[in-house]
Amino acid sequence: MTVPTHFGLDTLMKQLTRGIPGKLPGLSIVLIILLVTFSIGIPGFLSIGTLRSMMFQLPELALLAMAMALPMISGGLNLAIIATANACGLVMVVVMSALIPAGASGSAVMLGVAVGLAAGLAVGLAVGAATGLLIARTGVHPILITLGVQSMVEGTSVLLTQGKVVSGLPSAYGAVGNSLVFGIPLTFIIMAIAALVIGVLLKRTAFGIALAMTGSNAEATRYSSINVGRVLIKVYALSGILCFLAACLMLARFNSASSAYAKSYLLVTVLAAVLGGVDPFGGFGKVGGIILALGVLQVISSGCNLLGFSEYLTLGIWGVTLIAVMGVQSIGTRSSR
Repeated sequence: MTVPTHFGLDTLMKQLTRGIPGKLPGLSIVLIILLVTFSIGIPGFLSIGTLRSMMFQLPELALLAMAMALPMISGGLNLAIIATANACGLVMVVVMSALIPAGASGSAVMLGVAVGLAAGLAVGLAVGAATGLLIARTGVHPILITLGVQSMVEGTSVLLTQGKVVSGLPSAYGAVGNSLVFGIPLTFIIMAIAALVIGVLLKRTAFGIALAMTGSNAEATRYSSINVGRVLIKVYALSGILCFLAACLMLARFNSASSAYAKSYLLVTVLAAVLGGVDPFGGFGKVGGIILALGVLQVISSGCNLLGFSEYLTLGIWGVTLIAVMGVQSIGTRSSR
């Protein structure tokens, strides 16, 4: 069967090699302006303490943003990331509490933590893979499928816990959330390693190319002998694994789990992904752009917090920033033509 010219593999590869439109100049400019402005208005804003505070707050949101961005690159969306992360966290707390008796130490604690982490990983992987399978097999839009999965997972979590906060983690696990390695928060290092792995996966592997091609044009990708269904299952499974990693860091930070944690993060992850250059219609996106976007949002949040602004005003400023960056990038793209 002949592939239509405008759906050809050559056209897709040209699109892929062009990268993100505008290469995020607007975002970099906004970040520099924000840093200079807050440094002038807030004495000591560019201090080690402020930078370290930002590093403590970024990791779980960055992992969830990547969990959202991967399905977006494939042309979809994952509205179930928060529910999946909370389900992973609840399962890990329950398993660790059951396997680690009070006063236990050494190998008993390590075994309980290892089994708990394995259980959480299994939940994240299962929910993600099942979501991808449903999208691939039914052909229903990912928004509807993931909305259904979110309702099902969250409803099950609330039903089993009665909506209560579940605690009982060993103290050694909670210490991870405040640990420093050469002055850098351990949670930030974990996030950076995960971002590096995802970045290499997207840009240096056949799976990354297949993912971008699927997002650009799924029909043309099928003509290229790529199993689009299998790509979608892997994408959502990977999204589920990132939700598990986010749940691990949330447990270390809050020392507990709940079906109601981090609900406000959902739209922020979409904002960060779009702000970071992920095409909302699929096909393009870089991890570096997402991290840069989260840096911009975190600088705004920290600056507004130090100035005593309302958190609602901060949300409004985030929205204005999104529009401003899109405008700058659009102007830059037109000028380059």
